Amino acid sequence: MNSLEKKSFYSFLALYLGSSLLFVLLSGFWYYSAQKNALENMTYYKLQHLADNISSLVINAHMTSTALSLPKMQDNYEYTLIKSSQNKVYEKSYFEKDGYKVFVSSAPQEHLGIEYVVSKTDEFHKSLDALLINVLLAMFVIFITIGFISLILSRLFMRPIHQKVKEIEDFVQDISHELNTPITALGMSSKRAIQKGVYDEKILRNISISTKQLYSIYQSLAYLNFSEAKQESELLNLLPVLERSIEYYSELTHAKNINIQTDLNKSSLTIVNTKVELLFSNLISNAIKYSMPDTNINIVLKEGFFRIEDEGVGIEQEKLDEIFELYNRSSNLAGGFGVGLSIVKEICDEFQININVTSELEKGSRFELSWLN
Repeated sequence: MNSLEKKSFYSFLALYLGSSLLFVLLSGFWYYSAQKNALENMTYYKLQHLADNISSLVINAHMTSTALSLPKMQDNYEYTLIKSSQNKVYEKSYFEKDGYKVFVSSAPQEHLGIEYVVSKTDEFHKSLDALLINVLLAMFVIFITIGFISLILSRLFMRPIHQKVKEIEDFVQDISHELNTPITALGMSSKRAIQKGVYDEKILRNISISTKQLYSIYQSLAYLNFSEAKQESELLNLLPVLERSIEYYSELTHAKNINIQTDLNKSSLTIVNTKVELLFSNLISNAIKYSMPDTNINIVLKEGFFRIEDEGVGIEQEKLDEIFELYNRSSNLAGGFGVGLSIVKEICDEFQININVTSELEKGSRFELSWLN
C-alpha cells in the first residue's frame, strides 16, 4: 500500500475500533448496572426472607410455649436477635455497614423479649467484584474479537480501493508513455524542420501523425469525462463518417505499410455523430496499432453491419471476455492505456449495437457490429 492507502486504512481502522470500543463500553456499563441492581434486589429479598423466617420461629415458640429452635447460619448469611432490653433503635430497615448488607426486621414484636431480628451478609460485594471481573474480561475478549474482525474488514474494504488505485497508477503511467511518443516525434520533427529550413513531406507526415495520435488520446480522455453534456441522437448515414475515419488514419497506415481493403456501402443508424466517430476511430486505430507492418486490414460496411479484420498479434482466447474492461490491455506489444475497447463496448451498449469478437494468436482479430434500424 502507498502512503495514501495506508492513511485511509488506518483512518478506517481507527474509526471502526473507536466506535466499537465506545459501543462495548456502553454495553458493558449497561449490563453491569443491570446486574448490580438485580444482585441488590436478590440480596435484599434473601435477607428479608431470612429475617422473616427467624421472626416466625420466635413468634411460634412464644405462642406455643415451646423451646426456641433456631436454624444454623447459612453460608455468608448471618442473623442476630436483638432483645428489647438492649434499647436498640434502628432508623433504617435496610442499609450497608462495614462491607455488609444489613436487614432489620421488627416482626417479632417483642415475643420472647425479642424486638428485632437482624440479618446480614457480605455476599453482595463478593458477587459484585466477581461480576466486575467477568464483565471486564468479557469486554476485553469482545473488543479483541472486534479488533480482529475490523482488521479483516479493513483489508476487504481497502482491496477494491487498492485495485482501483493500481489501475489509476497504471493508467497514468500508460498515458504518460502514450503521450511521450507523439510529443517526442513532434519535437524532433519540428527541430529538424527548423534546422533544415524547409518542410519536406516526411517531416510534415510525422508531425501530422503525431498530432493525430495526440488528438485520438484526447478524444478518449474527453469521453471518459462523465460530466459530458447530453447529446441528441439522429439518424446518420455511416458511410461518409467511416470514410473520414479511414482517411484520418491513412498516414499512420502508410507509415506501417498497411493496406486497407474496403467494401463500403450505405448504412444508417440512429446515434450521436461524435460517438459513432469515436466508435470507428477506436476500432480502426486499435487494428492499426496491433497489426504488423506489411499486412492487410479488411473493413466492410453494409446495412446493419460493420466488420473490421486485421492480421495482427491476435488475442488469447481466455482474455477475450476481458478486453472490454476499462484499463485492460489484451497485449503489451503495442502500447495503449486500455480505454479504447471499453469505450467501444459502452457506445455499443448505449445504442443497442451487438458486438462479436473472434481472434487467434499470431493471425489477427475480427470485430463485427450489427444493429437493427
